Amino acid sequence: MKPVIALVGRPNVGKSTLFNRMTRSRDALVADFPGLTRDRHYGEGRVGKRPFLVIDTGGFEPVAKDGILREMAKQTRQAIAEADIVFFMVDGRQGLTPHDKTINDFLRKAGSKVILVINKSEGMQYTSVASDFYELGLGDPCIISAAHGDGVPDLVEAALDELIDDEAEDVDELVHRGTRIAIVGRPNVGKSTMVNALLGEERVIAFDMPGTTRDSIEIPFERDGRHYSLIDTAGIRRKGKVFEAIEKFSVVKTLKSISDANVVLLLLDAQQDISEQDAHIAGFVLEAGRALVVGVNKWDGLQQDAREHIKREIERKLSFLSFAKMHFISAVKGTGIPPMMKSINAAYEAAMRKLPTPQLTRALEQAVEHQQPRRKGSVRPKLRYAHQGGQNPPVIVVHGNALDGIDASYKRYLEKHFRESFGLIGTPLRIEFRSGKNPFSKAD
Repeated sequence: MKPVIALVGRPNVGKSTLFNRMTRSRDALVADFPGLTRDRHYGEGRVGKRPFLVIDTGGFEPVAKDGILREMAKQTRQAIAEADIVFFMVDGRQGLTPHDKTINDFLRKAGSKVILVINKSEGMQYTSVASDFYELGLGDPCIISAAHGDGVPDLVEAALDELIDDEAEDVDELVHRGTRIAIVGRPNVGKSTMVNALLGEERVIAFDMPGTTRDSIEIPFERDGRHYSLIDTAGIRRKGKVFEAIEKFSVVKTLKSISDANVVLLLLDAQQDISEQDAHIAGFVLEAGRALVVGVNKWDGLQQDAREHIKREIERKLSFLSFAKMHFISAVKGTGIPPMMKSINAAYEAAMRKLPTPQLTRALEQAVEHQQPRRKGSVRPKLRYAHQGGQNPPVIVVHGNALDGIDASYKRYLEKHFRESFGLIGTPLRIEFRSGKNPFSKAD
C-alpha cells in the first residue's frame, strides 16, 4: 500500500500550496483567504520510485462544536485517522499561536506520527524561525517554503524514509481510476449527499447551506466490481450571483471537472422548479460533449401532483437532453441509485464505443435510402461514406459532395438514425461533414 501523508494545521498556513507542490498539480484551490479548503482532498505524489498519497484538509478547529467548522473538523479527524504520518503545518512568520497549541494537543492525544513543518520561512534564519516551536515538544522542525519549493523534497524524503521499507519501494501499486463521474448541479441539490450515499460514509461535507463545497473533490470508488472516480463539485450559480472570489474559483474548477469527466451526473432538485441555471449547466455539459445521466433528487418528499408538475417542467425546459436517461431518486434514502448507476455505465460505454467504418457506412446508406437530403438549388448533397472521428463524445465524419447544403433538420435525422443503429444512449453525438473537392471547378 502507498503511504498516506495528511496535511494538518490552522487556516491559511499553506496546506493547499504544499499539496499542489507535492502532487505537482493545481488540484487544490489556493488563495489568500483563510478557510478556503473544507473537505479532505486526495492526491498522488512520487519521489523517485516511491509513490505516496497526500491528503489536504481544511483549517482545523479541534474544539468547534457546531456549524461548518465542526463539519470541517470531522473531515480533518478522518484524514488524521487514515494517515500514516501527519505534517503539522505552522506559519513561521506569525510564530507559535494558541491555535497551534490546541491542534498539537489533539495530535498528541490521537497518537499520530507527526512531523512539524514550519512554512513561509523564505529569507529567514533557521534559529529565529524554529525557536518558538520547540515548546510543542515535536523535536527538530522542518523549515520549508511551499510557495517556492524550498525544503519540500527533503521533507517528503524524510517522511518516506520512516514509512517505506526496501520491499515496499519496489512495489508500484496501480491506482484504478475507472470511469470518471462528475456530479454537478445548482448549490444545495444534494451532490455531496449523493457521494456519501454511494460510498456509504460521510466522505464529503453534506451541510444544509448552499455553497458548502468549494473545491472539486475526486474520490476513487468501487461498486459491483467496477472502478470509478467520483468528482463532487461546487454548485454553479449564475454569474450575477457569484460575488465571492472564492466562489469564482469554484466555478472554474467545476467547469474543468466536467471537461475532465467521462460521464456527468446532473442533479436536479425535485422540490424546486427547473431554473435557467439548470439549463445553463446542462448546456455546458452538452457543449463539452460529455456523456450525461440526469438524477432528479429529493423525489421521496413529493405528492403525485407535484411529481407530474416537475416532469412537465423537465420535458419543457430540458428537451434538448432527450438523449440522456433520467432517474427519480432520493440521495438521503438511497432509493433509485442502482438503476442510475446502470445508466452511468451504459452512457460511458456508449461514449467510448468504437464504430467500425463498414458498419457506419452501411448505416449511412440505409439512412439516405430511407430519406435523401433536400436539394440546395439545383444540387442535391451526396453522402458517400462515414467513419469515426473520435470518442467521448463519439464523432462521426461523413464524406461526400456538396455537403454544405445539408440543413439542420437532416443533420438531426442522421443523428437519430445513428443513435438507434448503434444504441448510443446517454452520450452526445457529433456529426461532421467533409466535402470532396470538385475536380472540374476552376482553380482560384
